[in-house]
Amino acid sequence: MSALSDVVQQHLPRLQAVSEERAAHKPAPEVWSAKQVLGHLIDSGVNNYACFMHASLKSHVELPDYAQDDWVRLGGYQERPWAEVLALWEAVQLQVARVIANVPPESLGHTVSIGGDEPISLDALTTGYVRHQLHHLAQVWERAEG
Repeated sequence: MSALSDVVQQHLPRLQAVSEERAAHKPAPEVWSAKQVLGHLIDSGVNNYACFMHASLKSHVELPDYAQDDWVRLGGYQERPWAEVLALWEAVQLQVARVIANVPPESLGHTVSIGGDEPISLDALTTGYVRHQLHHLAQVWERAEG
């Protein structure tokens, strides 16, 4: 099992126990709810899925950045049932985990520039992606249990 798969398996039961009310609670108007934070992780998964695929096949990939607040709003996560958001998060993350597991070792040194930023290796991106999940899952717990 990969590190990302482990994250999903460790957090999913606890996430499923969060009530709809707690998942939708926004601590402030400009602060994302737990639903929206998980929605951001879904959007991140979609973006990184494409990034990992492109960088596995070609080095020196240039990709656009994405407006995360707009994506979360347009994704309508706040209005969706918590169970739907959870199912989508789980499915996207497990697919991203499969892609990471299938990256050819010789592609890990390929570089990607996102939104005009300095190039970063695919190896660093995949490792950082798991840290990104954990960072935002901590936010989910703050909002869901706060």
